[in-house]
Amino acid sequence: MLLKINNTEISVYPKEFTVTPLDIDNGESTVRTADGTLNRDRVAVKRQIEMSWGVLSWEDVSSILQAMQDVFFDFYYPDPMTGQYETKTFYVGNRPTPAALSKNGQILWSGLKVTLTEK
Repeated sequence: MLLKINNTEISVYPKEFTVTPLDIDNGESTVRTADGTLNRDRVAVKRQIEMSWGVLSWEDVSSILQAMQDVFFDFYYPDPMTGQYETKTFYVGNRPTPAALSKNGQILWSGLKVTLTEK
């Protein structure tokens, strides 16, 4: 598997990688009728990607977070729906980075999680 942010391979690969196709509906015209029938106006199918890592060095966690610091960025990944690698524009939501600990004078981070959502 190959993962790139802005055409640069990420420094450490995630231990978990999940791609979710998301249906985007027009909220005004997607409604249920009185008998419960759904009238749906799907306007797009976007992707949401969740990734998480195990223990990371301070340098590696910083590299990953800095690669995603722009408001939007290109992400290259294997797409299960299209059956090929894709490059799409994403933004990142919250980026919790728990469990900082020190080992032999080096700070380590464990449990970085990110959620990318297609623009």
